[in-house]
Amino acid sequence: MDFLEEPIPGVGTYDDFNTIDWVREKSRDRDRHREITNKSKESTWALIHSVSDAFSGWLLMLLIGLLSGSLAGLIDISAHWMTDLKEGICTEGFWFNHEHCCWNSQQVTFEDRDKCPEWNSWSQLIMSMEEGAFAYIVNYFMYVLWALLFAFLAVSLVKVFAPYACGSGIPEIKTILSGFIIRGYLGKWTLVIKTITLVLAVSSGLSLGKEGPLVHVACCCGNILCHCFNKYRKNEAKRREVLSAAAAAGVSVAFGAPIGGVLFSLEEVSYYFPLKTLWRSFFAALVAAFTLRSINPFGNSRLVLFYVEFHTPWHLFELVPFILLGIFGGLWGALFIRTNIAWCRKRKTTQLGKYPVIEVLIVTAITAILAFPNEYTRMSTSELISELFNDCGLLDSSKLCDYENRFNTSKSGELPDRPAGPGVYSAMWQLALTLILKIVITIFTFGMKIPSGLFIPSMAVGAIAGRLLGVGMEQLAYNHHDWAIFNSWCSQGADCITPGLYAMVGAAACLGGVTRMTVSLVVIMFELTGGLEYIVPLMAAAMTSKWVADALGREGIYDAHIRLNGYPFLEAKEEFAHKTLAMDVMKPRRNDPLLTVLTQDSMTVEDVETIISETTYSGFPVVVSRESQRLVGFVLRRDLIISIENARKKQDGVVSTSIIYFTEHSPPMPPYTPPTLKLRNILDLSPFTVTDLTPMEIVVDIFRKLGLRQCLVTHNGRLLGIITKKDVLKHIAQMANQDPDSILFN
Repeated sequence: MDFLEEPIPGVGTYDDFNTIDWVREKSRDRDRHREITNKSKESTWALIHSVSDAFSGWLLMLLIGLLSGSLAGLIDISAHWMTDLKEGICTEGFWFNHEHCCWNSQQVTFEDRDKCPEWNSWSQLIMSMEEGAFAYIVNYFMYVLWALLFAFLAVSLVKVFAPYACGSGIPEIKTILSGFIIRGYLGKWTLVIKTITLVLAVSSGLSLGKEGPLVHVACCCGNILCHCFNKYRKNEAKRREVLSAAAAAGVSVAFGAPIGGVLFSLEEVSYYFPLKTLWRSFFAALVAAFTLRSINPFGNSRLVLFYVEFHTPWHLFELVPFILLGIFGGLWGALFIRTNIAWCRKRKTTQLGKYPVIEVLIVTAITAILAFPNEYTRMSTSELISELFNDCGLLDSSKLCDYENRFNTSKSGELPDRPAGPGVYSAMWQLALTLILKIVITIFTFGMKIPSGLFIPSMAVGAIAGRLLGVGMEQLAYNHHDWAIFNSWCSQGADCITPGLYAMVGAAACLGGVTRMTVSLVVIMFELTGGLEYIVPLMAAAMTSKWVADALGREGIYDAHIRLNGYPFLEAKEEFAHKTLAMDVMKPRRNDPLLTVLTQDSMTVEDVETIISETTYSGFPVVVSRESQRLVGFVLRRDLIISIENARKKQDGVVSTSIIYFTEHSPPMPPYTPPTLKLRNILDLSPFTVTDLTPMEIVVDIFRKLGLRQCLVTHNGRLLGIITKKDVLKHIAQMANQDPDSILFN
């Protein structure tokens, strides 16, 4: 009996920082499924096993949704409480945040509903003083101190326990979903540390969001739960289908947008997205959203993060300012990507990258010191966006709603035209300063060694710009309602401009400019706000933003970070239009040493071990003989090493002079020769091949569509060379006049 008829532990697995073989993984899964289906007809137990195997995917989605939703609820509640902790504490119970502390208070007036005797600022606790310069200084000092403490804890935990827990995580998840192996990136330590440090980073007041990192958290949940099911634990391609669904669940709990989550996974992060994964993603997103809704972290019985109620319809002329906001979003996106990538490259290539703790503390100190004096920078970014999206009503006490005739309601109970009061003008100045701070500080914050998302800061920039433009349009319509552009639809006494809508459109435009999302962005925005009738303005702004940003630079922020980090990622959206051939890219080139190959029946164990020790290749073509160079198959380096080691331990008589056979049958051997080693089982008999005259345009397309890790080049059946995924990426970089050596991994 050949010892290789039993599966060897480790054969068929991959080394760290290697690309999986999608074709082989899919083939193995088909064989496994075919075997289970055939056995199911033999016995009841086999039938039950077949049904449980089919159901396991849905059970896994259920568990991912429940765990992702629970963690997101925990993060939301903890971050809200710790953000308020910087300003004071609840004497009734320290575990209450500011809002919950004042809910049950009997001594709260409607105008001062944020002030209640149960909530004490730090100046009240330390100095028993509520007003005055000294009380302000104490509160200022405590705000900065808490921010520095939270940031220090976050960066220290990441540095010591889980270096992979930093950043957004989406660039790496895109790379992993394309078939790359980064061991530990979706592990349990990363999940624990990312969950804790995400709360700390958001609470520190830095210009970052928790939405991108929540996708990483959900994918960690998916990867860990995959180990409970053999079907997903042993097949890397199947596991990536689960991770695609987990990414959808992550966006679902980040924004309360289950449909947007599925579209985000499809449009932005997934490399391979079959129809079955679409249904399962939808189910995982639904369960995650339901779990979060059950926890009710926002305390408003709604799933959406920024619920809006706009009653005024938009008018055709308003498409002009909406498109202007789209142009602003595109310009901001291009500016942010260029400056952030330049700063991150400086961090990687200079001494700055060696001191992540100091960098985080400096940025946090600057952010906190500049943020405290301005009420719009002091509040959490989510609260700021919520206030900017809000349409002013009678119950609002915000400065943005300080209109001169706000209490003169019309017969329908709605506000009439609104001349701006002193509060609105004051808010405009403060928002303009907030916009400048957010634009500058976000560039330096994204990419630091702490969990940092980009969705919310980008939306904040757009929402501020949109609100400023919206108030400007509103006052223009009020003061000049007889102008031709307003006359047809904006009569005197009518509330015809909604500044909150402009904030919403601006937020979508800036987020689209940075990430280059379109369809998923619009769906996320209307799920996020409930503003279903404003799809056309959102679509106009999102498309304009993408066109403007693409004109200034083709890459979104995640693709730019993938290229900066040198990950081997083949972007499916880019076209390859150069007239090169496979022979121009393959290794070896002309005048290079010959290709390293194995022969099917004439090499000893020692010969193969020498080749393995002298080279670093991931695999070797197997040919009939060195003279004929006729291709037989392809064998992976890792499988060779494991099989030879296993044979030396378990098969009697295998020594260095034993001949290795990759053929079906080994010929009879003379007496007293060492036993042969048959390795036919680890040979890939159908490696993907192209001829030397195949255009590279087709080769690149094959690599993208099939997820290949290598492709062999032949001429009339004779092996000429090999093209790896790394060679394709280097060639694309060279054709685009970029540094081909920026591709770091295999």
